[in-house]
Formats: sequence, C-alpha cells, structure tokens
Amino acid sequence: MANIAFIGLGNMGGPMAINLVKAGHSVCVYDLSAQAVIDVVEHGASTATSAQEAVKGAEVIVSMLPAGKHVKAVYIGEDGLVNHINKGALVIDSSTIDVASAQEVGKTLTEAGIDFIDAPVSGGVGGAQAGTLSFMVGGTKEAFEKAKPVLTNMGKNLFHAGDLGAGQVAKVCNNMLLSVLMVGTSEALQLGIANGLDPKVLSDIMSKSSGSNWTLDVYNPCPDVMEGVPSSNDYNGGFMVDLMAKDLGLAMDTAVASQSSTPMGALARSLYAMHAASGQGGKDFSSIFNVFNKNN
Repeated sequence: MANIAFIGLGNMGGPMAINLVKAGHSVCVYDLSAQAVIDVVEHGASTATSAQEAVKGAEVIVSMLPAGKHVKAVYIGEDGLVNHINKGALVIDSSTIDVASAQEVGKTLTEAGIDFIDAPVSGGVGGAQAGTLSFMVGGTKEAFEKAKPVLTNMGKNLFHAGDLGAGQVAKVCNNMLLSVLMVGTSEALQLGIANGLDPKVLSDIMSKSSGSNWTLDVYNPCPDVMEGVPSSNDYNGGFMVDLMAKDLGLAMDTAVASQSSTPMGALARSLYAMHAASGQGGKDFSSIFNVFNKNN
C-alpha cells in the first residue's frame, strides 16, 4: 500500500479518492471545498491545510482538476508542488486538459526527478464510484507500470496511449465520438417519436440492428426508456453539458494544431455550446435530446 496525496475532490475526484482509501492506501486529500474534503475524510482519509502540506512524504500524487491553467498553477506555478514533492514520487494527473499543458507540466516535473503521467478518465461519475473507470495514459512505459497498482484501484481498463500528452489526445478523441453518437441517437429517437413510434420499442429495434451504440444501449437519452440513467432523472447526475462543451473545445484545438478535419466534431461542439448557453450547462450531456424536440 502507498502513501497517496489526492488533489481535487469534485464529482469524479471524490469517489476516486474514496476507492483508494477502501483499497487500503493511506490517503491525504485537499480541496478548496470543505464539504468535499469532509465527504472523503468520513471514509478514512486524512486531510491537510494546503496542497503543499498534503504532498509531503507522498509516494503518489493524484490530481483531478478543472482545466490546464489549474494544473499548471498547482504543479509549476508560484510555490508549485514541484518544489514540495519528493524526488522519485509519481504524479498521476487525471484532469482532462489541453495537450500542451500536460506536456509542459510533465516535462517540468520529470526534469525535477518526479515521474509523471497524464491519465484522463472515461466512465463518468458512476464509473468513478464503482471503480470501473477507463484510464488513457500518456508518459513513459516505466511510469505507466509504476502507476498500475494505484490505477487498478480506481478503474478496470488501463491503456498506455503513448508519450506525454497522448492520454489527453485519446480522451478528446473518445469524447468527440461520444458527443457525435449522442447527437445522432437523440435526433433518430426524436424522428421516430415525431412519427408515432414508441421510443422504447424503437430503441430495442436499433439496439439489435446496425444503429446499435453505447449511448443508445447503455445511456439512452430519452426519458423513461431506461432505468438508472440521467435521462430518467430529469437529466441530473452524470456528465454535465458544460464539461462536454469544454472537452469538445479541447478536441477542436487539437484538430487545429494537427490540421485535422473534424466536421462532425465541430457541429457537435456548436450544438453543445448552444445547449449550454440556453441554461442547460448543469444538466447531463444526454439532455441534448431535448434540442431536437419539435414541441419545444
């Protein structure tokens, strides 16, 4: 078991930290939200008054932060953690951020004798709670192997995507495809409904046909078709529209940098940006279903 510092206890980070505690690790947590800290401490974690204090003596540091600017500020900003983490320790940053920031932070930490991997996740809040996340890792093979014992306590699918930043590229590619599938599934279901079909019957038909996909089969966006998904809970819980819009922005930045053509991704980004601007940013991303409701 390892001494682990966990920085960032949001909807994803909190459950991930709890799973590390349950696995028997000694976990010290830090977050700006006092309640988020309390929720994890109640499961057996310890806490610190600052991120700098939290990483003292830690063998592994895990972070789950909102954006690249936050990751850079925490690790390599003024009084950044690079000055407080022990040489030989491992940093696992599971934030979804831009590739350049991941590479900059990773390079700085590596030069300071600290191992680093960018390890964004897929699986949502449910996967974080269940410990079934998928980790897409960028970094050296040696750092990836070193991280495996910790990652397996939070997820079930571990992928070494390549060098520093490769995890972020894999994540934005995955989420871009997810958004396109959700938009397509939503408009297909709404087309059926508009023409008198029962959405549950139509979902069953498409699930057993060539239209089958994860958003239809596992995360159906139509209310009351499937139990236990956000669409049947007024689109609460799950992966917020604001976060999908953010990830699609990162995907478009990545496309511009490599001069890649992503017309479907660009359209999905516009739709999600519009949906967020209409006041739906806090709802689950499957609420894009309502954009295609001709009765709205």
